[in-house]
Amino acid sequence: MFRSKVKTILLAVSVTIMAASLISYPQESFQASIRGLNMWWEIVFPSLLPFFIVSEMLIGFGVVKFIGVLLEPFMRPLFKVPGVGGFVWAMGMASGFPAGAKLTARLRQEGNLTRIEAERLASFTNCSNPLFIFGAVSVGFFHNAHLGILLAISHYLGNMCVGLLMRFYGKDERLTRSGRHKKFKIREALAALHRTRIKDNRPIGKLLGDAVTSSIQTLLMIGGFIILFSVINKLLFHLQVTAFLANGVDMVLSSISFSEMLSIPFISGLFEITLGSQLISQVQEATLRQQAITTSFILAFSGFSVLAQVASIFAQADIRFRPFFFARILHGFFAGIFSFLLWEPFYIRIAGSNVPQDAVPVLLQGGENMFSISHFAIAELGPLITLSSLIIYIIILYRRQRV
Repeated sequence: MFRSKVKTILLAVSVTIMAASLISYPQESFQASIRGLNMWWEIVFPSLLPFFIVSEMLIGFGVVKFIGVLLEPFMRPLFKVPGVGGFVWAMGMASGFPAGAKLTARLRQEGNLTRIEAERLASFTNCSNPLFIFGAVSVGFFHNAHLGILLAISHYLGNMCVGLLMRFYGKDERLTRSGRHKKFKIREALAALHRTRIKDNRPIGKLLGDAVTSSIQTLLMIGGFIILFSVINKLLFHLQVTAFLANGVDMVLSSISFSEMLSIPFISGLFEITLGSQLISQVQEATLRQQAITTSFILAFSGFSVLAQVASIFAQADIRFRPFFFARILHGFFAGIFSFLLWEPFYIRIAGSNVPQDAVPVLLQGGENMFSISHFAIAELGPLITLSSLIIYIIILYRRQRV
């Protein structure tokens, strides 16, 4: 009871301080809000919406169940999750935060995952997508396409290590029959696909409409968190809280011979990874290796903005947040360690003196790589896609309310 009262007081005081800060720094808060809105409007919404809609339709048509039966022999021994986890893992890597959490919650609601399996799966299916790592971070901020390869490999290797470690988390809540999933069973997978489609007897138009409305509702929630944490990050800077926290980070960075100038960008990255990555790239006192390791950590941790989005999604599906938060810390350390270990044997060989400055891997040829071109194309067309999608969403809601 006492802890509950203390929590209530702390929450009330925190919200009051935030309200007072908004009044004290209206211009700064407005600029931070616009920055968060632009990020959601131009990049996040148009890049995530197609994945969310297609994922909902794949679940409804039974394709995810089909994939789950096929991937059971791979996912169960490695990560102790059903085969549908392979679909979530692939979609999470392709679309980025917080797609893995949304799909995990959706499958949990459908009864395809137990609570423990959902918590295991969510721990390693939330990651940055290649578009963001290569287009925004490596090319956009660091102007170094080679660095994106190191960041991506470290990020996804760290993610896999988290999944392998989290397989030991919790006790299995259901037993699988011995030998059932030792072979790929195409016939069983096709039967599961058909059963799922028959069970979900919604017409295609209804299914598509539900997929659009569900996806846009989730993205509206995500946009609210992005704007909120963009403002919080700016207010903490002006209230000198960031500088205060940076003093403690300075001690840690000094102990590992890192530049202390990375402390404030690191704290900013803990709240919002895009701003943190940009600030880290501007620290001239740090070596590129130090910048890469620090960026790897905050990309893997994903920032409190994404964590808040995931917590909100989990609350709708009876999934505990604490294992996910622990996994994000593990992922941060794994990604940073891989960036450190792979720097000389991997990055130096690609971008070092033995390789001409204009020599670029196949995926990165042509001056700007395919990921950066895609990133900037989304930024150009993003507002139009967002506006059109919102209009369609309003029309669907209006028609359903009239029925």
